[in-house]
Amino acid sequence: MSAFPGEPKQPPREQTSRPAPSRNWSLRRLHTVNEAQIEGLADVLIDCVEGGASVSFMHPLTRERAVAFWHHVARGVAGGQRALLVAEDELGLCGTVQLLLEQPENQPHRADLAKMLVHRRARRQGLGAALMRAAEATARECGKTLLVLDAVTGGDAERLYERLGWVRVGVVPGYALFPQGGLCGTTFFYRDLGPR
Repeated sequence: MSAFPGEPKQPPREQTSRPAPSRNWSLRRLHTVNEAQIEGLADVLIDCVEGGASVSFMHPLTRERAVAFWHHVARGVAGGQRALLVAEDELGLCGTVQLLLEQPENQPHRADLAKMLVHRRARRQGLGAALMRAAEATARECGKTLLVLDAVTGGDAERLYERLGWVRVGVVPGYALFPQGGLCGTTFFYRDLGPR
């Protein structure tokens, strides 16, 4: 496991409608994924899908399907095909992002950034930006100089990526479905991390 010491714990965010637990979180890279972490990652994925995130799954997402997905990811992490970063707060896992490191032989410098997920309880605290910065740092450590990703057009993630300096390539209308149904456009981005 790798920690990201440059990412400070975030102070709690005040809420007026209901008291909330402290919102401190920390980031780390997992080199192996155990069953408890798979369960926590499944919780994050299910929460995101229930919240309307278009992240390859339809609503309702069963726990069995979510756990099976994370078992697949865990095999990729163990085999070195994926880098998996997680964020944890006092309630458990609350965010994650992946780098798909294994690419065709003519693209050894590139990785896909995928499944940047933040549990609804941890949103609007800078965690998404921190996960993105940690993913970029991890990509550099892995020798990657070009990252690509896609996001729902007009969504919060699209605005985050633009704010972080990712370059917008274009939009494919009707590319995917929202979890409850209905087509959504997808915007593609890239990030040049340095010399090739």
